[in-house]
Amino acid sequence: MTAQRGREARTSARAAASAQLGPETRAETWQRLGEETFDLVVIGGGIVGAGTALDAATRGLRVALIEARDLASGTSSRSSKLFHGGLRYLEQLEFGLVREALRERELMLTRLAPHLVKPVSFLYPLTHRGWERPYTAAGLLMYDTMGGARSVPGQKHLTRAGALRMVPALKRDALIGGIRYYDAQADDARHTMTVARTAAHYGAVVRNSTQVVDFLREADRVSGVRVRDVESGQEADVRAHAVINATGVWTDELQRLSGSRGRFRVRSSKGVHIVVPRDRIVAESGMILRTEKSVLFVIPWRNHWVIGTTDTDWNLDLAHPSATRGDIDYLLEHVNKVLATPLTHDDIEGVYAGLRPLLAGESEETSKLSREHAVARVAPGLVAIAGGKYTTYRVMAADAVDAAAVDVPERVQESITDKVPLVGADGYHALVNQADHLASDHGLHPYRVRHLLDRYGSLIGDVLALAEGRPDLLKPIEAAPDYLRVEAVYAATDEGALHLEDVLARRTRISIEYPHRGVDCAEQVAELVGDVLGWTPEQRREEVDVYRARVEAERDSQAQPDDEAADARRVAAPEARQRLTEPVS
Repeated sequence: MTAQRGREARTSARAAASAQLGPETRAETWQRLGEETFDLVVIGGGIVGAGTALDAATRGLRVALIEARDLASGTSSRSSKLFHGGLRYLEQLEFGLVREALRERELMLTRLAPHLVKPVSFLYPLTHRGWERPYTAAGLLMYDTMGGARSVPGQKHLTRAGALRMVPALKRDALIGGIRYYDAQADDARHTMTVARTAAHYGAVVRNSTQVVDFLREADRVSGVRVRDVESGQEADVRAHAVINATGVWTDELQRLSGSRGRFRVRSSKGVHIVVPRDRIVAESGMILRTEKSVLFVIPWRNHWVIGTTDTDWNLDLAHPSATRGDIDYLLEHVNKVLATPLTHDDIEGVYAGLRPLLAGESEETSKLSREHAVARVAPGLVAIAGGKYTTYRVMAADAVDAAAVDVPERVQESITDKVPLVGADGYHALVNQADHLASDHGLHPYRVRHLLDRYGSLIGDVLALAEGRPDLLKPIEAAPDYLRVEAVYAATDEGALHLEDVLARRTRISIEYPHRGVDCAEQVAELVGDVLGWTPEQRREEVDVYRARVEAERDSQAQPDDEAADARRVAAPEARQRLTEPVS
């Protein structure tokens, strides 16, 4: 046993030398899955699963992270892209939750991911005289006092004239004044992928396109999982002391597959966002608008605005939730109530729909560690975690590993991820100061280099190194000039992208940032990615055809009147990963 542990430790140390998720490491990780015994196997490559793998790896555990589709391919690429405390939770007197979330926001901005998480301002328009300003100010003062103003500016009160100078797009009669406050935002898909790469850096086996098809058992305990490589069709048994189900909206499906009785159920709530060009709303700040049900955010997003979200039950296909014409009309109707120049359907560049995993009910046996998420040891060797919000993923991850620790034979250390910067964070600030020199060295505009730094941080050198001897890679992608060609190559060499959809929808956000939604540059990107992944001309053509079919199906679904009709149109499109089977995990 000691010799085996020594061999596994050496293997883990070799793996820890790099955060690269590329074709060269894919064969090695498959071999490790079949040969090693892990302390933890984490199912689900969203932010909670990636965070759990990082938490476990940095505690010294041997961990594997398994995702059937792509990293962040579900909820974690379809959020409002905010790290926020949640102002509305103050109204619900959820002070502990707000304090917890604001602490996480602070950590991301200052220590863990300053290259990915940035401050963003919002105007809160006031519409009632007398009570509303002091009421809202009191809430924002608590927000600032609980940690909100340590790394971002505090609230600022504005007259109507001042608010209109900040957001000239507003109707004069839409407000009587305003209060500006700050939160933070990030590219959710890129952040999730970076968390997973950081886990790999610390020795975790991280593998997408790897589906759990069964659970292994020894007597009454779960002892691992059987997995299928959905690219090759190969299967392998993965042994582990404990398995963590971190599959979000798929939690119940995996629970049924395991044959164990769940301690809670997960309900899916659909949230839809639309993306419009920045020049359609003249403003220096985002906005938060009250609706009859909740709030509506207008969020600055590079050269765009993200407007959302809706909140409706969803009981159809979990992988491809569909926005309907009604969802889009709802968003336009509510934002147009305050805009002097209304938005139309023709202004929309992109639309995306995601599913929130909400807790539908718990038993007395559930370990409910906050009002937002639940963790339960549903069987010996099997832990489930669900609910929660993106901002507090690190807390959720620590709770999940703590719950699984009882099944790990060795003593498990305390969580330290509040001290572990994500890859790309170290040295980021120095490189920002050197951006002009970097730009000159590579023949790029300083604005371009700063954009790359905010996507890759101190890994920018690895990205630009791929263009040595290939200056054509430093040119923009045709029809998507916000991105360089080398970024598509790097997505395949280092970031685990295996399909065209992975690059256009998640490693970049071309699928929601351009009216063509990636179709006009699909062939060029397929050629760049295919050179890395060894695609034949036929494979490249198939990747392009599948992606175009996906976009066509999404456009079609977004013209439908209800969820059922929209879902039928969307699920008709082919899957990029054609060997996937249900249930998908």
